[in-house]
Amino acid sequence: MSDDMKYTENMEKSLQQAHGVGHEVYKKSLDQKVKIEQEREKEYRKSLQTEQELSRKISR
Repeated sequence: MSDDMKYTENMEKSLQQAHGVGHEVYKKSLDQKVKIEQEREKEYRKSLQTEQELSRKISR
């Protein structure tokens, strides 16, 4: 994601609701960015695991 990316109001609202920070803080604070991206990665991996479990149950 480049620094010149335009953030919409909905993107700002989503970031604020999900992580408690706005895009300016996200963009300027490396610590916050790393924390948020780690949380996103964890959520992504959890969703993949859930998808695999559901797929196995459906395939039976």
